[in-house]
Amino acid sequence: MYEPIRSPSVHTPADADFPHRSREEELDIQLAGHLAALLAVTDELGLGAAGDRIAEQVARLRGAPPARHAGLTDAAPADLHRRAHALAGRALLVAASRADTTAAILAAIRMDAHTAALAGPAPSGQLVGAH
Repeated sequence: MYEPIRSPSVHTPADADFPHRSREEELDIQLAGHLAALLAVTDELGLGAAGDRIAEQVARLRGAPPARHAGLTDAAPADLHRRAHALAGRALLVAASRADTTAAILAAIRMDAHTAALAGPAPSGQLVGAH
């Protein structure tokens, strides 16, 4: 009733000798990418010391120091802080997935710093972030 399959499945790789990356290697690549993007925004904001700490982590993950240049986008500082906060959040999630405590702490610190920068100075008598 059914004809036998005469050709190999397209879902089976013909050449199984190609290199595969482990889950940890994939997470390292993701984390390094998120941190490198965060580094670019951090450098654009002119936060040198924070940028240096992020660059150290990128270098640790990639095995080479990242290229650093201030590619200015002329974005408003508030927009840059929001972008940096989002990138730090992504880095935090990946760092937690791979149990990288150092990168997770750095990402959490950067999230807090960008949250504080977005909140700005508190009017007298009010707490920053109190809702």
